[in-house]
Amino acid sequence: MKASDFVALYLEARGVTHSFELVGGMITHLLDSLSRTQIQLISCHHEQGAGFAAEGMARVSGVPGIALATSGPGATNLITAIGSCYFDSTPAIFITGQVNTYELRGNTGARQLGFQETDIVAIATPICKSAVQVQHATDLPELLHQAFNQALDGRQGPCLVDIPMNVQAETIEEALAFRYLKAARKAAEVTFTEIQDINSPSLKSKLYQLLKTLRQAQKPLLLMGGGCAAQRNRTASLKLARQLDIPVVLSLMGVDLLPTSDTQRVGFIGSYGNRWANKLLGAADVLVVIGSRLDIRQTGSDVASFCADKQIWQIEIDAAEIGLRVQPQETLQADVIEVQQALQQLLQDQPDLSLPTGIHDSWYRQIIELRLRYPAELEYQAKSNDINPINALQQLSSRNQGQKIYVTDVGQHQMWAAQSLQFQSEDRWLTSGGMGAMGFGLPAAIGAALARPDLSTVLISGDGSFQLNLQELETVRRNNLNLKILLFNNHCHGMVRQFQESYFKDNLQSTVKGYSAPNFTALAQAYGIKAWSASDQASANIAIEQWIETDGPTLLELHLSQASKVYPKLAFGRRFGEMEPDITPIAMEST
Repeated sequence: MKASDFVALYLEARGVTHSFELVGGMITHLLDSLSRTQIQLISCHHEQGAGFAAEGMARVSGVPGIALATSGPGATNLITAIGSCYFDSTPAIFITGQVNTYELRGNTGARQLGFQETDIVAIATPICKSAVQVQHATDLPELLHQAFNQALDGRQGPCLVDIPMNVQAETIEEALAFRYLKAARKAAEVTFTEIQDINSPSLKSKLYQLLKTLRQAQKPLLLMGGGCAAQRNRTASLKLARQLDIPVVLSLMGVDLLPTSDTQRVGFIGSYGNRWANKLLGAADVLVVIGSRLDIRQTGSDVASFCADKQIWQIEIDAAEIGLRVQPQETLQADVIEVQQALQQLLQDQPDLSLPTGIHDSWYRQIIELRLRYPAELEYQAKSNDINPINALQQLSSRNQGQKIYVTDVGQHQMWAAQSLQFQSEDRWLTSGGMGAMGFGLPAAIGAALARPDLSTVLISGDGSFQLNLQELETVRRNNLNLKILLFNNHCHGMVRQFQESYFKDNLQSTVKGYSAPNFTALAQAYGIKAWSASDQASANIAIEQWIETDGPTLLELHLSQASKVYPKLAFGRRFGEMEPDITPIAMEST
């Protein structure tokens, strides 16, 4: 069997339905082979777009996303998407073509021998779970099989497989190929709920201790992060929240875990979190953290005040993340599914451990009172005729249109969306967290829309981020995706502009000065996509309704004040929970 044919059949056997790529000479064997399977090849217009699309596909489907690129610039253009998958724990396989093995520079000391030769393995290794180059076709089945398993095992992430062109054309013995294809089909059938060791005495002892602690707590909170929101863990995470039966706050990567109407859901916490949620997080006496690394965007710079007067439990699959910035009193290194199943068994064996009904009623009343005191839409400071993005997002998400996938780019719009979207049960939220990559939104939304064509995918973007990968509008139109784009245009790089106003005496270099953008409505129409625009609240209300009711790919451009700001915002250097604009920061943070 030809090696490239094996790759195509192996991907198909692992449940891959789409592969994203930009054609190049060193992947022509692979593209030819893939075109002969049921896998749909999605041609993008930049390898970064292909990589982000693979990430969006993986986050929604749970199957590793696949992106292919040719050697040299094609491979290096994948780097940002690889990093995004690595930092946000998304399983993906990046397959790069490479020059023929006899054209590799090896140990000669030369910078390059073959045309477009680049050592992508060395470049990508720090941001991959594994990165390998296949030297012989006989090694390909095992290396590809390992890459898939590593991407899915433990804390998930990306793997890279670099295949020289002559290796793609070599032959693999049929018996070897079919053995690995059989293994691939078997692996694709395995579900992540199959946890073996839920009767671990040490695990049950820890969970027994946790339940006792929650029974004694007056103001307990459960903080659920991106690890809980991952497709693999969502069902178990929701069950775990119900079993612990305490109020839940959510990080940026986990805001879709509970619907907005859920009585356990408190809100979004962190640098730009809901004011009430941060205040309540500051007041908690017991904090149980699951699947969240407690970075500076969650805790603020004053870690001591974040930890003050509370007992912190950290449950985390990655040992390297435990106690990295915040020193918890109790820790548990375990998989979310393992913890949920062990807790379920414990409660079945000892039902008296369940929290008594109404034990935290007083705490819940405080939560409701604070939420009513600080409505999200009043945080946005605007003149009477200006478009309020919070209102627009609430108008969009309150419409009962069935399950939706929300995707954002990075910037002010991302935080407005996290603060104010009205999530329904089963809605999904995709955003770039650890990498914080502008340009993530449009291609990631393409991947999500292809993964679930039965759902409505909504991209929320800003004029700055959207310009990084707007060429993929053509990919949207060509595939006639069920994708709606809500574009907030404040005619600047708003988040960094807000940062400059706070710390650089209004020197708005490169955010306002030196920045410009096209007419996005006209641009979308040039790509064959229906588009509207609005510049005031009254016309925005009408345009939103038209945009929602129109089928097929659409774009709505809402013009905001160039002075738009995201509030509330943690006042860095201040005690946790003190937020701008009420409190002035005394320390500089990352944007």
